[in-house]
Amino acid sequence: QVQLVESGGGLVQAGGSLRLSCAASGRTLSNSNMGWFRQAPGNERELVARITWSGRSTNYADSVKGRFTISRSNAKNMVYLLMNSLKPEDTAVYYCAPIDYGLGNPYLADFGSWGQGTQVTVSS
Repeated sequence: QVQLVESGGGLVQAGGSLRLSCAASGRTLSNSNMGWFRQAPGNERELVARITWSGRSTNYADSVKGRFTISRSNAKNMVYLLMNSLKPEDTAVYYCAPIDYGLGNPYLADFGSWGQGTQVTVSS
């Protein structure tokens, strides 16, 4: 079964850090541009960070710029999101997905659906 698996979330105090991981079973991610999205209750899912397949280019939403860092290891078939200086407004379920890098739209045709996501909760 081809699926995306996110992990690494948890409960952290404001100002703390977390590192999220994204793995794909049954499919390589090494030739895909990838993005991290998040969805808070009552809000639409938003793209917060993206990275090209090579890892040479990255881009961030203004709300996380300077605090979050996206990276990848194609050798390990993994994508990561290091989140520093976390704020209560970062509380959300975080998802990874292949994307159209220019448009920022997810491309889930190979997976069929989003992964289960990983919950990040930041307390004040």
